[in-house]
Amino acid sequence: MEKQTNNKMGSTPVFKLLMQMAIPMIISMLIQSLYNVVDSIFVGKYAYDALTAIGLAWPMQNLIIAFATGIGVGINATLSKSLGEKNYKKVTSSAVNGCFIMFIIYLLFLLSGLTLIPLYFKSISNNQAVINYGITYLKYIMIGSFGVLFSITFERLLQSTGKTGLVMISQASGTIINIILDPILIFGFGFIKSMGIHGAAIATLIGQFCSCFIGLILNIKYNKEIKIVKKDIKIDLIMIKEILLIGIPSSFMAAIASVLTFLFNRILLKFYDVINPITNTPYLDLPQTVFGLYFKLNSLFFMPVFGLNNALVPIVAYNYGAKEKVRLLKTFKYSLIIAIIMMTFGTLMFMIFPSQLLAIFAENKDVANQLSTVGNYCLRIISISFIFAGVCIVITSMFQALGNGVYSLICSFVRQLIVLLPCAYLLSLTNNLSLVWLSFLIAELVALLLSIILFKKVFRVKINLLSNEG
Repeated sequence: MEKQTNNKMGSTPVFKLLMQMAIPMIISMLIQSLYNVVDSIFVGKYAYDALTAIGLAWPMQNLIIAFATGIGVGINATLSKSLGEKNYKKVTSSAVNGCFIMFIIYLLFLLSGLTLIPLYFKSISNNQAVINYGITYLKYIMIGSFGVLFSITFERLLQSTGKTGLVMISQASGTIINIILDPILIFGFGFIKSMGIHGAAIATLIGQFCSCFIGLILNIKYNKEIKIVKKDIKIDLIMIKEILLIGIPSSFMAAIASVLTFLFNRILLKFYDVINPITNTPYLDLPQTVFGLYFKLNSLFFMPVFGLNNALVPIVAYNYGAKEKVRLLKTFKYSLIIAIIMMTFGTLMFMIFPSQLLAIFAENKDVANQLSTVGNYCLRIISISFIFAGVCIVITSMFQALGNGVYSLICSFVRQLIVLLPCAYLLSLTNNLSLVWLSFLIAELVALLLSIILFKKVFRVKINLLSNEG
């Protein structure tokens, strides 16, 4: 029988608790991923080169989110563990110092946005129109990154205390505003003139700042577990170190995806003048465009799994702090089953409907047919790896919740930089684009094997030492 405690993460039946916390997160993540898709649909209808540009901008946008979510994991795990230990002074310190870290990160992205963007785009594109669109879009995003950084921070504070329903409100509100503003600002409406790619960026920033403001208000009004008064607002180097020890590996793990995507786009750039055997014309930007669309589409299935695991982290961290082994393992088991079901659905969608999924981004039928010549095989072959990826995501989330964030980093580093990129590069030497996509499947299999090996070690060293009661 599960022990009764004052906090629902230690008393509510595990499956019910996981669903209570995960469903709002899954819905909000799904809404967020729908924004990414809808945003690209509107931009694709505006201009094909602009569609390519926002795909190439994704690594830098993801870098911002990577550090926000990574440090958020550090705040989340530290704060949830402190709640489990009933150390409320440490709870407050986690929140205050987490916000301080996030502000320093914003200053770094602000500086990068003012200086590095032209160099970035010129390194991954030969198309001047794409470069111009990309520079315009990404400058807005990086200079205004305060909104997304702190919206994620405030959401993690709510999540740490189990208020995932409020997290959904914060995330969904900003995303919905974003979706509404996109067509208005891109194409114009009434007295509002068409702003094109400028409008896409501004709509994104407005949505992010709205989400940030709403998240702040929700924390002040409803997050009573975190009580901050003036005397508590002070820098604590020990707490900063504790957050960073978990958050930095998590940030680097997520940031590796940005490095991967940037370098993978460099590999795909080699196909610019290679002849597409289906159309007998040069590929040009087509492989990079399809690659960008793949990431937009896969978010429909990956983001809900990340939402599930955002619920897993505080539950596992709390019950690890409370030494509740049975509850911890039940959370892991249920999360694994749900993730596999979600990813199986994603694989089926990519296998059966690749042409239809790509066509929604095309400005006309000719562009849709062009995308299909490369995209159908790309989506189908990569989707085979989805189930393996789902298992890895759950296991790496366990590492983060148990304070072994460095293992998550190792798995991600090996998968993306040690295996995927070298495989992609070697396969690109054949000038056969279809072979390059196989690198994703190879890398995911290696990552799955490594994550299982490391999890067995964590289980033996940490989980097995907990009490068997629960």
